[in-house]
Amino acid sequence: MPVHRKAEEGTARVTDESRTGAAPPPDAGTIAARVRRGEVSAVETARETLSCIDRTAHLHAFTEVWPEEALERARSIDGALARGADLPLAGASLAVKASEGTGSHQADALIGAGAVPVGSTSVPGPGTAWKTWGHTDAGRTLNPWAPDVVPGGSSAGSAVAVATGAVPWATASDGAGSTRIPAAWCGVLGYKPTTGLLPARDRAGLTVGGPIARTVADLELYRRVVLGALPAPAPVRVRVAWSGTLGFNTPEPEVAGLAERALRRWERGSDTVEVVDTPIALSDPGVVWFARRGAGPDTRAVVGRGDREALAELFSRVDLLATPTTPNPPHPHAGPGEVMSVGFTWLFNLTGHPAVSLPAGRTARGLPVGLHLVAAHRADAFLLSAAADSERAATPALWPG
Repeated sequence: MPVHRKAEEGTARVTDESRTGAAPPPDAGTIAARVRRGEVSAVETARETLSCIDRTAHLHAFTEVWPEEALERARSIDGALARGADLPLAGASLAVKASEGTGSHQADALIGAGAVPVGSTSVPGPGTAWKTWGHTDAGRTLNPWAPDVVPGGSSAGSAVAVATGAVPWATASDGAGSTRIPAAWCGVLGYKPTTGLLPARDRAGLTVGGPIARTVADLELYRRVVLGALPAPAPVRVRVAWSGTLGFNTPEPEVAGLAERALRRWERGSDTVEVVDTPIALSDPGVVWFARRGAGPDTRAVVGRGDREALAELFSRVDLLATPTTPNPPHPHAGPGEVMSVGFTWLFNLTGHPAVSLPAGRTARGLPVGLHLVAAHRADAFLLSAAADSERAATPALWPG
C-alpha cells in the first residue's frame, strides 16, 4: 500500500521569489524525451520529484505520497527502455486526483505510456457547499501564490502540485469547472475534453477527466495518449468571440479586464487571430445543472433550446468563444460569498463543449486568473492548436515559471 506522509506546516510562499533567476521546470514531454535519450534516468527523475514534493509539503497538495512505489515503477521503466520498449511518457512524474487514483481511464493510459505516479492530490472535504478548496489530514490545501486564499477545486491539489513544479502534470476531473477553475487560480492550464470522449465519472454524465499542466504541449500530449487522437495541425485562421458575461454573469471588473487583455495580446501577437464583436446572451444554467446532477442523465433537465441554438449558430460563425474562466479571483478559505465561481464553466459541462483555461495574468494583489476558451463539439484538436498559438504570443511573465 502507498505510504502516507503528512505534510509539514510552513510558509506558503513558493511564487516569484523562489523562481527568480531559475529556469522553469521542464514539462512532461521534455522529461520523457530526456529519459528516452538516456540523458537522465527515470529513477533520477522520480527522486527529484519526491524531493520537490517534500520541499513544498507545507502547501498540502498531496493526501498521499508513494516514494517506494514511484521508485520501483521508475526502475521498471529504465529496464524496459534498455530492452527497447517504446514509452512516449517514459519517466514523466504524474500526480493523480485522490477521488480517482490510478484506476481511472486517463491515469491508466498515462501510466501505460510510461508516466510514474508519485502520489494522490487533495480534493475538498465535507462541510461546505462550495468545492473550490482541498483537504488533507495535515490541513487545507494552500494556494501557492498566497496562503490565505484557496487554490480552486475540486482538483485542488493537482493544480498546486503542477504550479509549484513538483510534477509537470496531474490528472483532474471537471463536472462544473473542477479542472479549469483550480488551473486558473494557480496560474497553470486545465483542459476539459468534449463530453463523451472519456467515460463519464458521475451518474449525471457531467464530469469528464482531463489534465492540469504547465504547457499546451503537455495538454496535446495528453490528448494523443489518452484520447488516441492524431496530432493537431496549426490553425490557419482563428475567429474568436469575446464575452465578459455570457449574458448572466457579473464578473469582478479586474478579472474580466485581465482575461480580455490576455485575449487582445494574443490577437496582437498572432497573424492568425481575429477577435470579433458579437452579442452573446445565454441563460444561467444553475437550475438545470442542479436538476441534472440530482436526477441523472435521463432527466428532462437539459440546456434550453434557445441556448443550444444560440451556441450552434455562434460556432457556425466563429471558431472559439472566449470568456474569463471565473467571475472572481481566488477567494479566502472562509468561502466565496454569494458569487458562483462556476459561472463561466458549468454551462459547458451541460452542453459538452471542449474548453481550456489559460493563464491570463494576475490581479493587483498578485492572484492568478484565467482566460477560458471554448470550441465546437469534438473540435479539441483545433482548441489546443489555438491555445498553443496563444501561448506563443503571450507575455512570458503570464505563464508559469
